[in-house]
Amino acid sequence: MNITVTCEDKYEAQKLASLIFIKDGNETFITGILNVIKNELVVSLKDKSAHSILLEDESNVEKFADFAQSIIDKEHKIISTKVVGNQVEIVKG
Repeated sequence: MNITVTCEDKYEAQKLASLIFIKDGNETFITGILNVIKNELVVSLKDKSAHSILLEDESNVEKFADFAQSIIDKEHKIISTKVVGNQVEIVKG
């Protein structure tokens, strides 16, 4: 299953991809969604840190939150992330 999320800009897309998935260890790093404020998503990571990511709009935030829920619940893992401009394609399995 995959999803493409549009971020506010290229920097935010790269930040999202690097925060949620570590390619070297094939490891999913996101552990929760702490808050949603309009188009801003605040996520928690395994190291207990919190990070803000700006998406293009509220519908992208909702789409990502729905997609990420099964990852947070450990039902799925992120397999890969790919950044194209200000978009991030995320694949889970």
